[in-house]
Amino acid sequence: MKDIFGSDQNKNKKGMGFTILSGDSTDGHGGYGVGALSLDHMTPVIVDPVDGDAYVDMGAMHARSDIEKRIKFTPDRANTPNPRLYWLVWVTINRNEEGPFYYGVTACEMQIDAEARRGYKSLPEHVNRMDKSLKGHVIIDDMDEKSKVLLGEFLKNHDEGTFNRSSEGVRKLLP
Repeated sequence: MKDIFGSDQNKNKKGMGFTILSGDSTDGHGGYGVGALSLDHMTPVIVDPVDGDAYVDMGAMHARSDIEKRIKFTPDRANTPNPRLYWLVWVTINRNEEGPFYYGVTACEMQIDAEARRGYKSLPEHVNRMDKSLKGHVIIDDMDEKSKVLLGEFLKNHDEGTFNRSSEGVRKLLP
């Protein structure tokens, strides 16, 4: 009988060394997965300054947002003939005694030409900014003012209490 789980093939493979779990890995059991990364409280927000819109697109967690589909990305801006600016913003929520707040907010640039199916993004920057968001950093200095306001309005409209409990770095998104 064929092994549909592929356990014979995986006998000699080493562990991945990086595990993403969907549950809380710090529940005290001390077993497998302790210290693993949890993305439960992170949300990718796409900011489109051209259309004046900001929205959640969970596909961006795996580089499969609606705007990224069918696009060949390169780390060279020159390969994108008619670029349109988008921002992928990693938003992490944490909780204190007062309630939830926006803990980490980091922005990554994307330039996309949908007609040519070409785009620019720096994958190392996206990964590093995702990590920084998980660690509570607010990195939005690269964003233009219109995009910052769009993001600030989106976060505030999503949950004003969460926005108001956030750090000054997040609250300064709105003038």
